[in-house]
Amino acid sequence: MPTTPLRNHLITRSQNPADLLNGATRLFGGSIAASPLAELRGGDHELRGVAAHDFAVGYFVSPLDVRVASTEGRVRGSYFVNIGVSGAISASCGGLRATLDAVTAGIANPGDTQELRPLRGRTTRFLGLRIDAALVDQEFAALTGRPPVSTVRFDFRLDLARPKGRAVRLLVRSLLEQLDSEDPLFQRPELRRSQLRCLVTALLLAQPHSHTGELYDGPRPSHPRPLRAALAFIEANLTEHISLDAIAVAAGCGTRTLSSAFRDRLGLSPMSYVRNLRLDRIREDILASTDPVGTIAYRWGVSHLGRFAAQYRDRFAELPSETAARR
Repeated sequence: MPTTPLRNHLITRSQNPADLLNGATRLFGGSIAASPLAELRGGDHELRGVAAHDFAVGYFVSPLDVRVASTEGRVRGSYFVNIGVSGAISASCGGLRATLDAVTAGIANPGDTQELRPLRGRTTRFLGLRIDAALVDQEFAALTGRPPVSTVRFDFRLDLARPKGRAVRLLVRSLLEQLDSEDPLFQRPELRRSQLRCLVTALLLAQPHSHTGELYDGPRPSHPRPLRAALAFIEANLTEHISLDAIAVAAGCGTRTLSSAFRDRLGLSPMSYVRNLRLDRIREDILASTDPVGTIAYRWGVSHLGRFAAQYRDRFAELPSETAARR
């Protein structure tokens, strides 16, 4: 890992540990509540980080013992991957324990509570990566041809020294280098999304989890041709008004057949898929630009801002204006 990841993305550097805790809550979008496990004490506390709509990554420097609990009310929630940069952390999650360092990472599943204690009270440096569970579901569906029937739950301890773990570590390093790059090309959301999708796919293939067997039992079916055509049409026309009839015409099938394909393969209706994808892109643009929320929403084909705000809150557990306030 780089010796100082995210060097251009300082959030806080302070002798007050409360600044670190508050900064972590802002970075992860209110999806966690971080609280000290013992009396707050001074020392060097630093946080650097970058957030987008479906992930956030932070570089922490601190001697603080903390409890990190999920506060997300929506079902999907987030995964958290912690990787040591220097020093070591005694970590526990759901009764499982591991020592996290440069060759051992920990993965917390949606809804889990973690306790992180730097060994011997020393200042440690580690990375915390948040991944939206919807992204894990999407990549699982891309690998198997169908969404998981229940939440994917990873084993806690991830060995980064083994070949599969080294692939994950390499992709994390690549993501950090991309975020640190000053080349405008690497700041494009499309490249970040592609990099993150590769990382999630590697996690699904490298780390044992509750649905591992489904990835390797028998052939991996792809989406049927009408569904692939529908998804391509939606992607190409997401900024325009999209109707169910138009999607069905592009897919070359009736609306009933189309709706059945979406529900069987993706677990939701065609128009729900359009709405969720549009909301995801809007959230990403809100976090990546300084344009007004209304301008961004209209750019992505939204015609009713009041309805949009309610749908946005249902999906992300916060209003668009609250997302914009964290830019």
